[in-house]
Amino acid sequence: QWATIRIEKGVKKPRPQMLKTPAANGIIERDETPMEKEIARLHRVDFEFSDIFYFCRKGFEAIVEDEVTQRFSSEELVSWNLLTRTNVNFHYISLRLTVVWVIGVIVRYCFLLPLRFTLAAIGITSMIVGTTMVGQLPNSSVKNYLSEVVHLTCSRILVRALSGTIRYHNKENKPQKGGICVANHTSPIDAIILTNDGCYAMVGQVHGGLMGVIQRATVKACPHVWFERSEIKDRHLVTKRLREHVADKSKLPILIFPEGTCINNTSVMMFKKGSFEIGGTIYPVAIKYDPQFGDAFWNSSKYNIVSYLLRIMTSWAIVCNVWYMPPMVREEGEDAVQFANRVKSAIARQGGLTELPWDGGLKRAKVKDTFREEQQKNYSKMLVRNGSIG
Repeated sequence: QWATIRIEKGVKKPRPQMLKTPAANGIIERDETPMEKEIARLHRVDFEFSDIFYFCRKGFEAIVEDEVTQRFSSEELVSWNLLTRTNVNFHYISLRLTVVWVIGVIVRYCFLLPLRFTLAAIGITSMIVGTTMVGQLPNSSVKNYLSEVVHLTCSRILVRALSGTIRYHNKENKPQKGGICVANHTSPIDAIILTNDGCYAMVGQVHGGLMGVIQRATVKACPHVWFERSEIKDRHLVTKRLREHVADKSKLPILIFPEGTCINNTSVMMFKKGSFEIGGTIYPVAIKYDPQFGDAFWNSSKYNIVSYLLRIMTSWAIVCNVWYMPPMVREEGEDAVQFANRVKSAIARQGGLTELPWDGGLKRAKVKDTFREEQQKNYSKMLVRNGSIG
């Protein structure tokens, strides 16, 4: 009876408003105080048993819900407004809402899906045929102009196939020729979102099937950089080819996603340093999707590319904002890792994303020993506290 009364009183009390941050959708509420501040708080001379509570709390947080795994699942929605993406685990609420939901499914699958599939087929076919024809022309300014027209036209058709609603901000900072455009990575359609507003030279691995046909056709008209599987493992060879591309100021800017894998658009994870060793000017771009109308995140460990495309083509729309940011160059005395972190921080701030130091490769691999050793050193500093404990 006592417990029941306490529960009833707790229900009547107004609940504190949750912070409107990407991390607020988690299972537990975290203390975001960095370890450096925690170390500063423990300024006592002698070690006390209560000092281990910090480690216990961090351990429990990691066991219940670590800050990495949740970045590889779809971003949770705050509320449902009858226009949000499909809820695959349908729950009956009322007859009226069920009827509205069913009508929405019929509209999306019986009307929007066939229309979008037709537009996508037109866009892909036009891309293959157009770039193949332009590729037959001799190298000249006319060929470059026609290549850009074909790429822009086909990309815009493909964006229409996704019912894309995109707002581009600060267009005066758009990437220029001879530069490197780096952006946070959420989905394979990130490239289409950006090429809808400008032309880029793509970098990637050679594929087979339909993707391989598109790659072989587009490279004839535009200097994309495609690598064989054996070549892409040779980091020095990749860097050399990219440097040669950047050195030619007449070539299109290279588009690179330094995270190397798709993150669920709530955060930005570690940028691989290879993109920042090439040299040249870096043009950061922040991409932020609105999850209310469609989930753009591709969980490649859960869905294959066909299932993923079916999901986004049956959503209501793909809505996003793109911010072009001022160009950045590597400062004197700054190594590639520091430069990459500086660019990553700028993108995270602009897009309203959480900045994380972890490698996105943790989606499929274990934590590197270097990361574990770094945490151990920080813990040692906290316990030793300037050598008070030997």
